[in-house]
Order: sequence, then structure tokens, then C-alpha cells
Amino acid sequence: MDRTVAVARFPSLGELADGWVTVGIDVIRATTTAVTAVAAGRRCYPVASLEAAVPLAARLERPLLVGELGGNMPYGFQFQNSPAEMARPVDLDRPVILLSSSGTALLAAAAGHGLTYAACLRNVTATVERLVRCHERVLLLAGESRGEFREEDRLCCARIAAGLLRAGFEPRNLLVEELVKSWGEAADDSFMDSHSVDYLADTGQLHDVEFIREHIDDLPHTYEMRGGELVPSEAG
Repeated sequence: MDRTVAVARFPSLGELADGWVTVGIDVIRATTTAVTAVAAGRRCYPVASLEAAVPLAARLERPLLVGELGGNMPYGFQFQNSPAEMARPVDLDRPVILLSSSGTALLAAAAGHGLTYAACLRNVTATVERLVRCHERVLLLAGESRGEFREEDRLCCARIAAGLLRAGFEPRNLLVEELVKSWGEAADDSFMDSHSVDYLADTGQLHDVEFIREHIDDLPHTYEMRGGELVPSEAG
């Protein structure tokens, strides 16, 4: 079987079909927040909607409601969709229900079709190594923000795609080649002109941007959706 990689923009599921694995990417901020929560020792449940969060909260013991919709933290939530907050060693025993405008819906939708990883700029190398070792057909599925394929997600997709191409994967669509050409060698801070960064600056949340910039490729693990929860991948 040919080893191949494709890129799509959620809510399109692109090439997703039997035999494909998905890598969900929403750097600012859902997949960074989710990966950071699990890396800190928390249990994390990304949910597609507020309607899904409410009954799940009733089933879990003392959950933390974390997230945003349209940039605003829903009523009754304790924390914004913030990787910096999830890195703090506070209430680590309380499960996190994570909701975001795009990224958590992406993870939930993709997980309904098959194996789905969450990736961000914190675990690019680990993700590439896992995909090369374990899989043949890979879909990099990026979250859109207000209809835009934003710079931070282009950078993350390009770095993972470039690693797969170097390992012998073939590009399935033109977008793969375009991203690798434009972003594959881009600097760590090349996403700073993103509208996502502008929004966080305007709302006093630049600490999350700084967190992302200070934690580039620092995690040697991959994380996957299993039974509605994001968990560390088993050795393989």
C-alpha cells in the first residue's frame, strides 16, 4: 500500500475513510489546550457542543468546564480555552470537559470515523515518528477559525507533512505540497500575524500565545481520542 498524506480543513472531512487515520490540529487553542491538559496529568474530554458538555458534566465527578464559543467563555465554565491555565498544577484530579468553537468539534467528529490524534506545535516530532512507525494513510485535519485556515495551523500541518514526505509518504493533494513549500521551513514565530494572535492580544490573553511560543516541540508523546477522551497513545 502506498504511504500517503492529505490535508483538509474542518468541517470538511476530506479524504477521511476506512484505513485513514486523522490528526486533528487547532493550535490556537483547542489541540494545544487538550494536549497540555493530558500532559499535565489531567483527564480531558473534548466535546463537540455545549449540549454534549452538559450531560457529560453530570456523569463525571467534579469536572472542570473549560472552553469558549465564539471566543466567549460560556456561563458556568471555570476556565477559558487556555493551555497556560491547563499547565498549572491545580486541581489535577478533576476531569476536564473541553469545548471550543472549532477544534473540539473537529476531534469529536473525526473520532467518530476512526483513530484520531490531537497534534499541536508541542508534539510535532513525536507525531511524525508515530505516524511513520504505525500508519500508511494520514489525513491532517485543520480547524478553521471564521472560515480561515490560519497561520498557526498551516505551520503545524506543514511541519508534520514535511516530516512524512521525508519518510517516503506521497502527497495526496496539492495543498500538502503548497503547505510544505510555504511553511515547512518557517520560523517558530511565523504565525504571529495570525488573526488568532490579534484576537488574543485584543482580549488580554497573550499569555497563551507566549505559552505556545515557549513550548515548541517539547513533548515526546502522542495523544489520541479513545471513548470520547484524549489519552496518551500506547507504545507501538
